[in-house]
Amino acid sequence: MDDRGGSFVAVRRISQGLERGNNTCHSSSAEVVAGSAAWLGRGLSCVCAQRRESDARPSFDLTPPQEECLQRLQSRIDVAYDSSVPEHQEALKALWNAAFPEEELHGLISEQWKEMGWQGKDPSTDFRGGGFISLENLLFFARNFPTSFQDLLQKREGDRSVWEYPFAVAGVNITFMLIQMLDLEAVKPRTLVGATFLKFLEEDDSAFDRLYCITFKLMDHEWLDMHASYMDFNAVMKSTRRQLERELLSEDITRLEELPSYTLLTR
Repeated sequence: MDDRGGSFVAVRRISQGLERGNNTCHSSSAEVVAGSAAWLGRGLSCVCAQRRESDARPSFDLTPPQEECLQRLQSRIDVAYDSSVPEHQEALKALWNAAFPEEELHGLISEQWKEMGWQGKDPSTDFRGGGFISLENLLFFARNFPTSFQDLLQKREGDRSVWEYPFAVAGVNITFMLIQMLDLEAVKPRTLVGATFLKFLEEDDSAFDRLYCITFKLMDHEWLDMHASYMDFNAVMKSTRRQLERELLSEDITRLEELPSYTLLTR
């Protein structure tokens, strides 16, 4: 993607059965194709409803524990990915090892990263929209729901499109969408769904990461239901957001594990 944020990659599925060492992963060979659309980088904002500064919006008061939890999460959100920071380098290596445990990574800048669905050989250029937390989200997904993570990475389930969404970049989109949907950069929530989420966060410090996993799996479910191809990605994200908001605002939901879409996940 160039600095104008006007390009993307789509992955074309070619064949099944990619050998990694002695293990056979049910993956597809892929070729990366450049194009033009507005769902990556700066264009991420098109997934979410835009607001004017003059819009009158309510705010919801927080309890001291909720305020503390929100501040901790905001501290994570504020961290940009920095390829010179050892912690960030190690997290990126850990993500590769979780995704492809049988394949040695040749370097933090390598053509191998395209196998995971990054746009180029340097994943750091794709973190601009989501920051370091988007890498943490992917790593949490890989470690806590490895079966679902691999199902999505390898596109194992369903009748897939010829032109599939790139896994890793889609993950960055999901982080960005959740931050916007939950209004997490505000001092206090200004939407009911944002205030509702903080109740979950108060009970579970990893609620944002857990909701990320649910959302990624839900997005893929919507993708398959809509028989989507890469040009439909924005529509799929909007549908995913609407469904997620409905579930979060259900009166009988007291834990994230009670969301209907949580049942899509497999450990």
